[in-house]
Amino acid sequence: MLSPQDQLTELVRTLETKQHVFATDPLLVTEKLQTEDGTPIQKLHRRASRIDSNGNLARVLGKIDGRIKGIMTVMSIVWCVSGFLGLFTLLQANVVNFFYVLVCLLGFHSIMLVGWLVLTLMNRGKQSSNWFANFVSPSRLIRGKDDVTLAATELYERQLEHSGMRWYLGKFSHQLWLATLTGMLLAIIFLLIVRQYSFSWESTLLSDQALITLTQMLGWLPSMVGFDVPDNTAIVQSRLVTDALPLSVARQWASLLIGSLLMYGIVPRALAWIFCALMFRRKKMRLDINLPYYQKIINFWQRKVIDADDFKQAPAPVAPKAMVSAGKKLVALLEYPADQSNWWQAGLDDNHSNDEIEDFGIVDDRDDMARLLTYLDAHPVQVILGIHSKALLDRGTLRKLDQIAAHAKHGAVVQLLNGDIIDIDEKTGRYQQWQTALAAREIGLVDSHH
Repeated sequence: MLSPQDQLTELVRTLETKQHVFATDPLLVTEKLQTEDGTPIQKLHRRASRIDSNGNLARVLGKIDGRIKGIMTVMSIVWCVSGFLGLFTLLQANVVNFFYVLVCLLGFHSIMLVGWLVLTLMNRGKQSSNWFANFVSPSRLIRGKDDVTLAATELYERQLEHSGMRWYLGKFSHQLWLATLTGMLLAIIFLLIVRQYSFSWESTLLSDQALITLTQMLGWLPSMVGFDVPDNTAIVQSRLVTDALPLSVARQWASLLIGSLLMYGIVPRALAWIFCALMFRRKKMRLDINLPYYQKIINFWQRKVIDADDFKQAPAPVAPKAMVSAGKKLVALLEYPADQSNWWQAGLDDNHSNDEIEDFGIVDDRDDMARLLTYLDAHPVQVILGIHSKALLDRGTLRKLDQIAAHAKHGAVVQLLNGDIIDIDEKTGRYQQWQTALAAREIGLVDSHH
């Protein structure tokens, strides 16, 4: 059987494939679980529980499970009572044939236990008969024509057909035998308390010595756990007894009878029950999350969710640092005048003399631009272009910058002017715009220490 959580999860899958309307929308639950922690199995269990918010699905599953377990409990009680009554009827006489009673107690039981062991070894890995599935068919245990009931009975019938059910059926079979043997044990103890018995044995073919040997072999295992075994004298005295034996001899036979029932009946059957229980747990049916239905949900949960906290802003472009050459310079202002007359000295070191610097003035209109380009074509100089911080980065300004850089044989660098007199927010924004524009054109920016 599936675990209760797996049963509910599988029932939700069955109903959702049949377009059932749940108490809570599965899509909303699935989306909410995307951000929660847990293994896929845990989240699938959580999803099924939240979809069944009113508990209707769990109630139907619990009803079926309760009735199956109820039938198994009733059958165990009936088998226990039948064992008690059967042995109570067998021990009505005051003088009891020990070996006859022992064969009645353990003969058929031992044959069935050996038969089960042989069939288990022969049918290893094979599915056993589905008689139990037909006997406790969920469709017979619960009546209902609604979608939930039909899907739940279908789910239980699929579980009863699983290969691991052979161990579940074996465990149940051993449980019934244990109930019968327990009933017999209770009957023996009860009758030995309220009545006084004499035990005897009879045989046409076996001698006294043969019965002594047989009794000692039979009593070896019970004696290991403390049960009394009749001695040789008691065994010989008990042959063809019609009257009461000494009480000490009767107690020895009674102790051997109880010990034999325990050690050759209840203990082997209990070990078989434990073995089937362990094998059933090992072969137990489990939720198959490889089904396309579950894989689709799990893949949705595994998608990476990107939110504002995960966003990393790309670093802002930075203009390369201007490399001022040692040759002749041409300094010019673009569109705006400078507040200082020798504004270019802020970006030059002390090795540059004024004789190496040609001041072109302001480049504003087309004539100024044409005159500058003609000069640059004729003279191999490096241009230091002063741009006021108020200058806008429109297409006209950038076009002039591109033309000057293209005609300057030793390259062009830019120096931003008067940046200390503007508002800090505006300066930061305008300054970064110039950084981006110069970085895109690979034009150096003079560090003017402003």
